[in-house]
Amino acid sequence: MSDLNDALEALHEESERVDLLVADLERSEWDRPTPAPRWTIAHQIAHLAFIFNLAGVSASDEKTFNTIAESAGNDMNAAINAALHQYLGETPGDTLQLWRRERDFALHALSETVPERPLPWLVRPIPPEVLARAGIMELFGHGQDIADALGTKREATDRLRYLVEFAVLTWEFGYQSRGLTPPDVEFRFEITGVSGDLWTFGPERAAQRISGPAEDFCLLVTRRRHPADLALSAEGAEARHWLEIAQAYRGPAGQGRSPGQFATSH
Repeated sequence: MSDLNDALEALHEESERVDLLVADLERSEWDRPTPAPRWTIAHQIAHLAFIFNLAGVSASDEKTFNTIAESAGNDMNAAINAALHQYLGETPGDTLQLWRRERDFALHALSETVPERPLPWLVRPIPPEVLARAGIMELFGHGQDIADALGTKREATDRLRYLVEFAVLTWEFGYQSRGLTPPDVEFRFEITGVSGDLWTFGPERAAQRISGPAEDFCLLVTRRRHPADLALSAEGAEARHWLEIAQAYRGPAGQGRSPGQFATSH
């Protein structure tokens, strides 16, 4: 893995890409529905503001973070939905400023952390660098929802490696979110970056194998496309099952996307 500074630079760049999607939208466009049921573009940005606030608090005030986590209890999904109202401004401009404030807060707080010291997080304590990757995952998934609502095609970059690495680290989340026991097997991931570089993880001779383009892999693990619409392949029964349940976040899986819901896989 790269160091914390590199991960934070990628997090900043990906946050700027999301910002560009919405910065010049007309007021009415903020009310456009996104593929996430009952969520508009405004909801997507409000959610990102909330998540980045959590990251900033985790990095700067462990006691307050633990209080927030305890108040949410076992129903983080309800807490997330409740937080939307807190981060939805009276106008789109207010929501945009809230998002920018929390983004800057998180980036600064993470930059002040000790790289080797884990930070409290929703599932388990994680190093700041991994938390930055989690932020990139959030930006990719919710940014895709916004792009889909606007009919915009985003250009992929090799910064997707940060999300790929995070998804490999959290490969068991899809099982845990469904109350399933992860199989006692090792997976081999062979993911091709945008530049053509091959990113490999896991034992070279593993029988369970996932391969394909990085962008498709990221769309899969954020559940923004159905596996049938992606150029990913799986070898082995467990790997084929994993394609159906893969996700890089621990919360409820949600309904995901339907086969053929979008004209192309991207």
